[in-house]
Amino acid sequence: MTKRNNRLKFLGIIFLLFSFYAVFDFRDNENYKDFLFIIFICILTDLGGYIFGKIFKGPKLTKISPKKTYTGVFGGFLLPLLGGLVIYQYGYTEQITVDGLYFLIIILFISSISQIGDLIISYFKRKAKIKDTGKILPGHGGLLDRIDGMIFVFPICYLILIL
Repeated sequence: MTKRNNRLKFLGIIFLLFSFYAVFDFRDNENYKDFLFIIFICILTDLGGYIFGKIFKGPKLTKISPKKTYTGVFGGFLLPLLGGLVIYQYGYTEQITVDGLYFLIIILFISSISQIGDLIISYFKRKAKIKDTGKILPGHGGLLDRIDGMIFVFPICYLILIL
């Protein structure tokens, strides 16, 4: 079991290093607007899930993260879509050469990966018996909870761009 744990830790470190490299490459190249866009969508996904889950409650999503609800998942899609529409209409249009439907699909893709990444990190935090990762964002799981979806979104988007 120890060899397996060591291999998993090693793979986790490699994945995190690749994730940080993807963030660095997005930020460093001409893709800095894409970098900011991904961060914006991930934050709106996290906020939408938190706000909708707190306000509308609803049935629980999974035992991995007991505070997550189906309404939170819906809010995690709705808020980034609304924010993306605002960006598409008013702030990002000179850079967008894609159709509006394709742009919405990109937002839904980023939001989906962000929510899946959030659940995966929640699983690892439960396994490590860590409830919150800080007090900077009280009631919201800490600062790591804000970026846990991004840890998965950046490498996946990076791989899509280079392929």
